[in-house]
Amino acid sequence: MFNVIIGQYYPGKSPIHKMDPRSKLLAVLLFVIIIFLANNWLAYGMVALYCLLALSFAQVPLRYIYKGLKPVILIILFTLILNLLFTQQGKVIFEWRWFQLTTGGIRQSIFISVRLLAIVLMTTLLTLTTTPIEITDGLETLLAPFKKLKFPVHEFALMMSISLRFIPTLMEETEKIMKAQSARGAEFTSGSFIQRVKAIIPLLVPLFVSAFKRAEELAMAMEARGYRGDVGRTKLRALVWEKRDHLLMISMILFTGVLCALHWFSL
Repeated sequence: MFNVIIGQYYPGKSPIHKMDPRSKLLAVLLFVIIIFLANNWLAYGMVALYCLLALSFAQVPLRYIYKGLKPVILIILFTLILNLLFTQQGKVIFEWRWFQLTTGGIRQSIFISVRLLAIVLMTTLLTLTTTPIEITDGLETLLAPFKKLKFPVHEFALMMSISLRFIPTLMEETEKIMKAQSARGAEFTSGSFIQRVKAIIPLLVPLFVSAFKRAEELAMAMEARGYRGDVGRTKLRALVWEKRDHLLMISMILFTGVLCALHWFSL
């Protein structure tokens, strides 16, 4: 039902799979920031082109990505409809009672939808092409300077990677509980909005119990293997920043320059 792929890893040998996790983390972070500079059709065209290039280099099947992004697409469609309904800018194209379809509303709806889809797509590609261990190591290395401020860098990086890893697991668990509740007569897809919210509340208790149980099992497994935080910890594979990582960062800097030019000079 949910088919969420955010947090999952797709094994492969593509150029993006082989990149250093630090370069991918920095590139995605920069992408999420600079995408808000896009404010015209040409800029969003460049964003779409960059996403398509990233998809082609990642070599992850489009059908797999589409299947995983279905739930997100529903949210994006909902956002698009809200913007069409409540954005009243530009020339009125269609009018019926209180509703006005304007050129500004259409433009704003498409821009926000493309922005949301691009952010979700790029963050999904990050997790699909990077193992949880690589994400942990990359985050820990990037945040290493904060250790001087007594910030628990290792614990924070581990927590982030475990959270990403367990998103699909929790969604699968939610689906199982919903099916079990439906078999007992619960209705999740009919009734008013308030009735649907009330129907979801009984899901929360077994979901939290399951989540705490998994967390306890994970903690026991880590302790059984001698995990003691980052004290005396060594790494099997050292991170290596190679030529392809330089190319990724150069492409992001050029992309940032293009978006800045399109934003401030209205090209």
